[in-house]
Amino acid sequence: MLGKTVLITGASSGIGLTCARYFAKKKAKLLLCARRLEKIIELKEELERSFGVEVHSFRLDVSDKNEVLRAFESLPSEWKEIDVLINNAGKALGLETVQEGSWDNWDSMIDTNFKGLLYVTRQVLPGMVQRKRGYVVNVASIAGHEVYPKGNVYCATKHAVVALSKAMRFDVLGTGVRVTSICPGIVETEFSQVRFKGDKQKAKSIYEGTRPLLAEDIAEAIGYCVMCPPHVNISEMIIMPTDQASMMSIYREK
Repeated sequence: MLGKTVLITGASSGIGLTCARYFAKKKAKLLLCARRLEKIIELKEELERSFGVEVHSFRLDVSDKNEVLRAFESLPSEWKEIDVLINNAGKALGLETVQEGSWDNWDSMIDTNFKGLLYVTRQVLPGMVQRKRGYVVNVASIAGHEVYPKGNVYCATKHAVVALSKAMRFDVLGTGVRVTSICPGIVETEFSQVRFKGDKQKAKSIYEGTRPLLAEDIAEAIGYCVMCPPHVNISEMIIMPTDQASMMSIYREK
């Protein structure tokens, strides 16, 4: 990965942050963006200090189409050629039935998890196709294959990401560009805290008595896919903890 430019959305925490550290160790150039600018500035300084890599960080709310357009138009010329795009930004909000659901939560999940991924990819993919090389990693979820009670709209957005990833592989066929969807089971990050509006105790209960995946596990899986030889494309990777057999089947110690 020496000298390759890797763009990571949602890089301020969780899987995105861990991917940034992983690819910094591989000596990639890193483009990091997230809504929390102060967090990615801190991360930029950490990576430059610890690994001696080049990092460019910028604030980006992927759900805002105009902000995405402005952000990519204003990238310095030396950062416009992106080799790897990791579409990681995403969220789950609430746990309600459709008949009780929050319109604001629905809009936020759809705008971030699906439309935001589209907006960013639309800005990056043409350059990859023109250069006949590049890698797009879409971070989906086991929720892109299964549904669970009261997970309706979140699951729908992740099903959409899996479907879009398949469609993208048709669109780039013959160009040398590769596309992977990564579908983890439960991963212990800030994800549940966001879902439950900062309720740390409720978020912690999701992982009690079981051994979830760690963000590092997902970063290593993404790294494996990206560093396969150019003729190899890992179309999809489903990654589950040993203690999880399906969305609703999780072993917990009593």
